[in-house]
Amino acid sequence: MPFSYSSSEQPSDSPAGRGDFYDYIITGAGCAGLSLLMRFMQHPFFNNKEILVIDASEKNRNDRTWCFWETVPGLFEPVVHHQWTQVDFYSNYFSGRFNIEPYQYKMIRGIDFYNHVIDKTKQHANIHFINGHVDALGNEGDKAFAVVDDRRFYGQYVFNSILFEDISRYPLKEGGFYYLLQHFKGWMIETPVDFFNKDAAVFMDFRVGQQNGTTFGYVLPLAANKALVEYTLFSPSLLTPEQYDEGLKNYISSYLKLDDYKITEEEFGVIPMTNYPFPKGEGNIVNIGTAGGQTKSSSGYTFRFIQKHTDDIIQALLAGKDPHIKKTFAQKRFELYDSTLLQILSQKKASGDKIFADLFKSNKAQDVFRFLDNETTITEELKMMSGVPSGVFLPAAFKEMFKGV
Repeated sequence: MPFSYSSSEQPSDSPAGRGDFYDYIITGAGCAGLSLLMRFMQHPFFNNKEILVIDASEKNRNDRTWCFWETVPGLFEPVVHHQWTQVDFYSNYFSGRFNIEPYQYKMIRGIDFYNHVIDKTKQHANIHFINGHVDALGNEGDKAFAVVDDRRFYGQYVFNSILFEDISRYPLKEGGFYYLLQHFKGWMIETPVDFFNKDAAVFMDFRVGQQNGTTFGYVLPLAANKALVEYTLFSPSLLTPEQYDEGLKNYISSYLKLDDYKITEEEFGVIPMTNYPFPKGEGNIVNIGTAGGQTKSSSGYTFRFIQKHTDDIIQALLAGKDPHIKKTFAQKRFELYDSTLLQILSQKKASGDKIFADLFKSNKAQDVFRFLDNETTITEELKMMSGVPSGVFLPAAFKEMFKGV
């Protein structure tokens, strides 16, 4: 089954209680794992809990960037690298600049995030790290375990953020679900003279060619002569490395009108965009992050959803409740919207650039942000939907509502 944790037969000579035991085990020290760990450190209740974090790497390089928006400082405000109160939207249908206050569009670099959390753990002798590849997870009695290099580590709960399947291998449509990939390549570039407006981020720029699927550029200026430029696609398959480079070169030259620059860093990422129901986990295994369904399937945004989910997990543990968080009615409602958009994009019933242009043209940016954060009311959502083509969206929505009936 795709997008689930791995499993293996449990050897009869490894009864619960034997081997290394911890109260909580976190598999994967990425955004979700370290966000949960940070919250463990915020509450004295967990000070006497033995916590193990397992990851294949040492988290010593800047391997990714997270962008999100919020109205108040969050838990990771100390490592926000830059923030913007204005965003630009471009397309061949509509373009505009938006003042997004009270929101701020924020960027966190991976290395700053890792260093911040890991430095905090030095004050907590109950937190332990090991580097190793997690081969399997399982349940045994009233405990869960992670297998690392044939060694079992037991915990009351295992909080797992590892996708044990290659998300790039799935077809466009399988078993009634839609599968797209958000894939992107970014260059950190510097110019010999001041060029960028460091107070405004380019949120989406759809003026680029759409022949490979929904495609846009975005620009995050960090200084007048420095910016992160990304080339992003929503499509069922990846491009060749050369195509990403060509897309970036063309976007910088043709739309930013910039020819003299040097590339100082590169990043590449793939995020699943699917309405496949990621499992919450079974027994004492709790899936978190993308593995636990915290990536918004219609946009790929993950950071804020991880923060909400890990908050809920902590509150459940503090109350002695099951940390497998149940979906609310509102979450199910937004899943319907996400599935509807995925169906439209997957079956090419409308172009992504036109859909997002209609959304931004007809609504305040703040309302769009709240909608993308799953925080609007039904009344607000109906008003928002009035700006998109009803002849496309209503039939698609009804199809999703009555799928399987």
